[in-house]
Amino acid sequence: MNINNVVLITGDFNIRDSLWDSSFPFHSSISDDLIILADSFNLALSSPTNPCPTRYFNTPGESNSVIDLMFLHFDSSKLNQHSILLESRLSSDHTPLTVTIPLFKEIVQTSKLILASKSNQESEFIQDVISNFKGLDMTSIEDSNKLNQVIKQFSSIIDNVWTKNQEYLNIPNNGGQKIAAVLSTSTDHQEVLRIGRNSRRLSKTPRDHSSMTKFKKLQIKVTVPGN
Repeated sequence: MNINNVVLITGDFNIRDSLWDSSFPFHSSISDDLIILADSFNLALSSPTNPCPTRYFNTPGESNSVIDLMFLHFDSSKLNQHSILLESRLSSDHTPLTVTIPLFKEIVQTSKLILASKSNQESEFIQDVISNFKGLDMTSIEDSNKLNQVIKQFSSIIDNVWTKNQEYLNIPNNGGQKIAAVLSTSTDHQEVLRIGRNSRRLSKTPRDHSSMTKFKKLQIKVTVPGN
């Protein structure tokens, strides 16, 4: 797979394994495949700050388990652990997994070549194209080969005239502010981030409205459906 800039992988993998669940005595080769896949993106299995089950059963005889996982960027000092929000499970049988991702303003110098509308360069470009086009010899276009030659000549005229009249436009930097990103495997929350130019606020519609007090700071909530 050719996927660039992977920061993390998370979700309900529905795999029980002793690698991430000390109460489970078995190991599966499927887990090895998952670790190898994550490693191909330079990600490693994250250990939660508060280890506990992530899947809870109400059925007698069924034991709680750890099947919701998070893989974070390998050797990152700022993104190296996640937490399990047990108190935010609500009516779901899965607990949310959360991690804070610091996003900082980045200064990027960007420019592009343009012909400004109604500028002197645009007028000169048009006049140069017309003048050069009139000089094309189109009196003996007898077959497709000669037609292709004329087309190539005209294309060359456009390129040369564009290069002659183009100018650089500097694009102002509009970097964002530092915000916190929180990801969840819980299916009980649906969040919409609304970011305006001059204001930022989070609109949430959880099933349990009392949980809104837990998200007073600005966050991005990405929901990964669980089983």
